[in-house]
Order: sequence, then C-alpha cells, then structure tokens
Amino acid sequence: MIKVLIVEDDPMVAEFNKRFLSKVEGFQLMGIASSVEEAMDFLEEKDVQLILLDIYMSGENGLEMLSVIREKGLPIDVILITAATHTESIQTALHYGAIDYLIKPFEFPRFKQALLRYKEKFELLQERESLDQQELDKKLLNTEQEKTAGQKPLPKGLTKNTLAVIIDRIKEVKDFSTDDIAESTGISRVSVRKYLMFLVEINVLEETLTYGIGRPVYHYSYTGNRERINEYLL
Repeated sequence: MIKVLIVEDDPMVAEFNKRFLSKVEGFQLMGIASSVEEAMDFLEEKDVQLILLDIYMSGENGLEMLSVIREKGLPIDVILITAATHTESIQTALHYGAIDYLIKPFEFPRFKQALLRYKEKFELLQERESLDQQELDKKLLNTEQEKTAGQKPLPKGLTKNTLAVIIDRIKEVKDFSTDDIAESTGISRVSVRKYLMFLVEINVLEETLTYGIGRPVYHYSYTGNRERINEYLL
C-alpha cells in the first residue's frame, strides 16, 4: 500500500480528496494536515510515500513546503492539487519535482489517472533493481511515441481518459443504466450519457428503453466488441 498524506486547509476539499482517494486501490490515507507546519510535523513521525498538496494555504504555501522537502532530501513524491493556474506556479512545482499537477475543479477520472500513473511507476521501481532503456522510456519517462496508426478520433467533447474509465466499469457490471455508471465512477450523469450514446453508435453497447413509474430509463448491455473500443484508445 502506498501511504498518502493530504495537505489541504479547506475541510470540504480535504474530504473530497479523501473520498476520491478511497476509490483507487493500492493507497492508504495516513492523515490530513491543514497547514504546512502541521504537515512537516506529521512527516517527522509518520512514513509517507506520496503527498497530495495544495498551494494556497494560510501561512507557508504548498510550493514552499515542496521546496523544503527537496532541500531535506526526503524520499517523498508530491502531486499538486490546487486552484493555482499561473505558469510561474506550475513551473516552480515542476522544477521541484512534482509528479503531477491537478487544477481545481477536476473530475474523478483525472484524479484516478494521476494516482494510477504514479502507482505503476512506484511499483515498478520497488520490484526491479535495474531497467533497460526501452523500459525506462516507456514506463517512466513516457518518451515512447504514441501509437497512432489506425487510431480514430473521438467525437468533440469526449476524451480517451474518461472513455477508458467508463469502459473499465462497463466490463465489470455488464448490464446497467446511466445513473449506475455515474454513481460508480464519480462522473456527471450528463457526461456519462454522452459516452454511452457514443458507445451505442459504434455497436459496443446495446440500448433498451424501460418504461415504469416516472421517466423512462435507458438500460445498456456490453456487446464485448473490444476491437471497436481499441480503435479509439490506441
């Protein structure tokens, strides 16, 4: 389990991040700190591998904390979760080795993507004593050229990351409604509906309309047409 500390001075946002974290396997929340001072005290007593760090906080800000972590040589990785959009803040965070930068507000798929990318690299470095150039480029440095041959573009407004999250959930539940997917992924119902309509169009899902009390409900079933999905996720 990857041990995580959330550093966020807004209790509602901290709870929001906590709930998102609980949905991603392989991570254990060790604590929540509401200030840089509290966070640094926490690190002196507890072992942490990853910090989800805000920038704007009372007292010292998150970038100052990140700087101190690097100056002390602490073996801790940091993902910035912040409303700071200035390029100077982003550049500073990257200069001090932040592994990702999430701008509030964001949806669960982007949060999950950041955590899973980190988890893959973390586990690889824990399991292996050495890597060759190909493995380093592909799994850690992301310098391998993306496969584009035969790739089809998604409709405007749809992204590969969100589509991948929805597809993963669909394969687990098989038969479902729009509300089922929205609730289990944390993606808005309106957004989920757009993706499901697209998947119906490319024959990955079959759609049926059920009438009952209240509004009609669309139900979907997965056809198992994996090749059609892969054309858009290369």
